[in-house]
Amino acid sequence: VSAVAVVSDVVRDGKPVIGYGFNSNGRYAQEGILNDRMIPRLSNAQPEELLTDDGSNFDPFKAWQLMMTNEKPGGHGERSAAVGTVDMALWDLVAKIEEKPLYRLLADRYHDGQADSKVWVYAAGGYYHPGKDNRQLQDELKSYLDLGYRTVKMKVGGVPLEEDCKRIEAALEVVENGDQLAVDANGRFDVNEAIRFAEAIGPYGLKWYEEPGDPLDYALLAEVAAASTTPIATGENLFSLPDAQNLIRYGGLNPERDVLQI
Repeated sequence: VSAVAVVSDVVRDGKPVIGYGFNSNGRYAQEGILNDRMIPRLSNAQPEELLTDDGSNFDPFKAWQLMMTNEKPGGHGERSAAVGTVDMALWDLVAKIEEKPLYRLLADRYHDGQADSKVWVYAAGGYYHPGKDNRQLQDELKSYLDLGYRTVKMKVGGVPLEEDCKRIEAALEVVENGDQLAVDANGRFDVNEAIRFAEAIGPYGLKWYEEPGDPLDYALLAEVAAASTTPIATGENLFSLPDAQNLIRYGGLNPERDVLQI
């Protein structure tokens, strides 16, 4: 499941208002969770269990509580992806019913109407493909820069360290400086490999070194963060508030340097 649509009975211009939620690239198997547990709970709910107190719109917080009825703590990964995709669709629907962009609705409700005028973005790529050489890697990263991106990210950890260093050096020939290039290991390394990699890339002055090891191995992360001169980035594969709290408590990250991706 990559997308969820919530179709409402609110009609605009002869068509029902629909909210959409999108989950990454469908890598999580939420279909059974959605069809067997979450969607039936929503479908069987009474209107007052899903709507705001004045009945003018849907209440995503009520829907979240309903979906999580009788769910045990833990097991956050695929369940949170399932619930979160529905939650995203509901927020999209709520904003459309109020005829506001979602960022404006959230700012008005929870931030005294103040919204950021800009959002920092980067282009992620640099994947490994059979036969892909460093020149093709350079061409790919340059294409992102030509689109206007100022920071690009590439995958590492899929080939021996020496080869990855050559790939990074090739990428650095394309960007203006190391601060425009981030690397992502996707949790591939054990602690010794992760530290060795950190030491090897230190001189490059990169933007960050992402997910060196298992995202729930906070002891590993703390050791790597202490050894690395490159900022550490992690958090995108945490699926609960307790996991995020434990990352902050035990991950050894430097709040002045490292990056939380949550």
